Amino acid sequence: MELYDTGNVDGAEEVVAPNVIDHNPATEAVSGIDGMRASIAAVRDGFTGTEHRILVQQEFPDGWVVLHWQMTGTHTGDTFGVPASGNPVDINGQDIMRMVDGKITELYHVEELLKPTQQISGGTQSA
Repeated sequence: MELYDTGNVDGAEEVVAPNVIDHNPATEAVSGIDGMRASIAAVRDGFTGTEHRILVQQEFPDGWVVLHWQMTGTHTGDTFGVPASGNPVDINGQDIMRMVDGKITELYHVEELLKPTQQISGGTQSA
């Protein structure tokens, strides 16, 4: 999560295996560590002042880790083709990762996208 907050794409090698398998890549995302770098850069370029908070973290046998997280920030750059709005956003998500030798080798993730889409467009949020 720290890499997303700092925008440090070069730091990906420290925590992500070169051949990481992302089971839910963004449309047209490249695979492996380059896809993770692109994801970090997309958050860095689309939002400022990002802060990720880990709401729940649980480790399981065989290296599996589950995270429930929240990201807050301000939409100040183009994000997936949507021009900057200047609006604050908060996004929740869940990651299921397999760790081997201290690096992410496999990743499943889900992000709450309706709420931030409404926040970016200035619409109302649903509870």
